[in-house]
Amino acid sequence: MNFRDDRAALKYPLMMLHGMGFRDRKYACYWGRIPSVLEAHGARVRFGGQDSCGSVEENARRVKLRLEEVLAETGAEKVNIFAHSKGGLEARYLISTLGCAEQVASLSTFSTPHNGSVTVDKLLKVPDGLVRLGCGAADLWFRLLGDESPDVYSSVQSFRTDSAEKFNAENPDAPGVYYQSFGFVMKKGTADMLMAVPWAVVNHFEGENDGLLAPRAVEWTNFRGVYTGSGRRGISHCDEVDLRRRGFGKPSEGINDITEFYLWAAAGLKDMGY
Repeated sequence: MNFRDDRAALKYPLMMLHGMGFRDRKYACYWGRIPSVLEAHGARVRFGGQDSCGSVEENARRVKLRLEEVLAETGAEKVNIFAHSKGGLEARYLISTLGCAEQVASLSTFSTPHNGSVTVDKLLKVPDGLVRLGCGAADLWFRLLGDESPDVYSSVQSFRTDSAEKFNAENPDAPGVYYQSFGFVMKKGTADMLMAVPWAVVNHFEGENDGLLAPRAVEWTNFRGVYTGSGRRGISHCDEVDLRRRGFGKPSEGINDITEFYLWAAAGLKDMGY
């Protein structure tokens, strides 16, 4: 891909919303090298600042406050949003239910469970009391890590397919906002040992996946397709946010470095005037 050095110089600032289980931290950035690479090519990057495991609704309210700060800081009328995993649901709630459509130019979601997870449906057939007990213990942990309002139970429930159906009905795409979505898959379970076990579980119920989500779960408006990495690795849910901080190996067919992918996505938005 041959782009100018300003390939990511979008008209509007770029807010990046993380997924579940992590927070925006300066020295252990959820997005790895991606923000710095985007900034080096002209993007004005900001972060959502939401809790790691807050409910979709509460996290979206936090993002709204941050959105107002970003607009004030930059003098911009709108922002573009890049959202990974659960962050995409929070962005959609922000736009549709919290009435921020006029402040958002575009929303790009990367492996967001728009349609819910069949695997989560299967796993949540265990007694609800056990689910609540486990989620309550997780809440205590995430509170120690800095969350103000962790709600793991609500977060997990939001991944059910019936919850997704209800959420989609209540949060339709807003006119005037450009939406696009992207999916990824691992080529084999051993490609990312952190994702090996969940990949096997999801593969059993749904087939190919990125270690957490199958393509059918993440497809939304202007679906740009399913992407995989070069070589035999593929791209895992962790690879999508550059957890390893390096490329995928020798250049070949597929994505060689996830930073290239985000630059390409940003360049596309720039070409469309966002």
